Amino acid sequence: MNLDGFSMRPLTLELKKFLVGGRIDKISQQNKVTFTITIRQPGQTFLLKISVAPQNPAMYLVKKSAENLPEPSTFCMVLRKNLEGGRIAEIRQFELDRIIFIDVDSIGAGGKIQTVTLSCELIGKYSNLILISEEKIIDALKKIGTNSSRVRTVLPNQIYQMPPAQNKFDIFSADLDEVTKNLQADKSIMNFFQGFGPQTTQEIIFLSESVGLKNSLEKIRENCKNPTPCFVEENKKISAISAIDLNYLPGEKKFFETLSEMLETADEIMKNFVPPDKEKFLKLIHNELKRAKNKISVLENELAASENAEDFKILADNLSTYRYQFKDHADEKISVPNIYSEIGEKILIPLDKKITIAANVQNFYKKYDKLKRAKIFITEQIEKCREEIFYLESVEHSLNSCETLAEIDEIKTELIAGGYFKENRKKTASSKKSEPFKFFSPDGTEILIGKNNLQNDRLTFKIAAPEDIWLHTKNITGSHVIIRAENPSDETLFFAAELAAKFSKAAGSSKVPVDYTKIKFVKKPNGSKPGFVIFTNQKTVYVDGDVENGNENKIGNA
Repeated sequence: MNLDGFSMRPLTLELKKFLVGGRIDKISQQNKVTFTITIRQPGQTFLLKISVAPQNPAMYLVKKSAENLPEPSTFCMVLRKNLEGGRIAEIRQFELDRIIFIDVDSIGAGGKIQTVTLSCELIGKYSNLILISEEKIIDALKKIGTNSSRVRTVLPNQIYQMPPAQNKFDIFSADLDEVTKNLQADKSIMNFFQGFGPQTTQEIIFLSESVGLKNSLEKIRENCKNPTPCFVEENKKISAISAIDLNYLPGEKKFFETLSEMLETADEIMKNFVPPDKEKFLKLIHNELKRAKNKISVLENELAASENAEDFKILADNLSTYRYQFKDHADEKISVPNIYSEIGEKILIPLDKKITIAANVQNFYKKYDKLKRAKIFITEQIEKCREEIFYLESVEHSLNSCETLAEIDEIKTELIAGGYFKENRKKTASSKKSEPFKFFSPDGTEILIGKNNLQNDRLTFKIAAPEDIWLHTKNITGSHVIIRAENPSDETLFFAAELAAKFSKAAGSSKVPVDYTKIKFVKKPNGSKPGFVIFTNQKTVYVDGDVENGNENKIGNA
């Protein structure tokens, strides 16, 4: 969900008001398509976020930047070389399109002022960042050659060309009397005016029902000149964002002082920022889980078939007992009293006439031995498969809750060690180690919680003392929780148990079983996967997996 070109007009004016004249101090990169420009004004610093993510391209001021990539892209380095140290001379919108230009002046060779322009094309799946000087492309985030587009290429040293013109009217300069003569339907409105998206169009139609089409267009135009940024929330989901008040939609409206504030809040609610690699690893784990579950299904079918092993032994034993009563190669099947039946019930034994009866006996015993061995092997494989599923679910749980590059980097290391992901040979700057969650119980006792399996191991076997208390949800994927005390109070114990439930797959559930014991009773088997432990002397408590219910005032995240 993003702003249409019409709503980007007041956004451009807002950015111009705060940023023009400012000095570009730093350019950082958060993921492949998101950058933050730090701009200094006298007595104040602004952070301009620019994202060209296809699903939600955006550009607005933020209070705090997300974590940066440990190694920026080549394009980021090009931006730094050409823009850092320069001053923003102008911020302008191309007509009412979703394209915003940032002109930056800097002092070049011989003390001559040179202007470089950053074109921010926020146009859905075609979104791009293009750096231009004297109408030539210096570089682009997404390079587009003739193989990708026959209409418009974007490559270094080419002349910069605007996207194909739409030949529509500008509502701020058009003669509304003339235009409204040809307007009849909602699609016509979008086809006639630049920058009108579905939300603006629907608002015009809604207003026109009471004041007429021309008056509704005039009202929309005036509203845009005096914007009231808002979004509409319905069932805790944002259904629309706009620079103007939206009346046509049901739901709760929230108004903001600036478009940047509105966009940043909406972005937080929709959680549009996904740390690098997180989505890739989630997809990898999803596929591995699917593979493991399919394998279990196949193995269980094979196990069911191996349950017939005893039937072949019974056939073999009976045929061996009565073999001398029959001739070789004579019968396809025989019926004899079952030696294992107390009432002398008869059993039908199929025979292969091509071989002797003694050979038939040996065949039955061989099938019995094969199925018996298969049963043991398949049972072991099913158990290993279940352990792998439990482990993969723990990695998936860690991925879903992680937010920083350091946390994702630790999971990447874990996946490489487990053989699920091949290590990239290219050396990159490593992220610093992530720290476990730290809480304090109501009586001030420190509680630590692991964020992933590697951190769980480090927390349990490196950081915790032998007499500390270890907690984990019973037979449920979750984090290792450590109480840094030998004899914690009951209140602290239950509080830590609630945290263990909250930081597990059972979060939000009621009556979640949580095991606890001393660290000295927790062991890690040789060769076991990260996060896997065995423990003894445990006790179990039952708690609700939502600490916020009744304990919100107790949480003290350090």
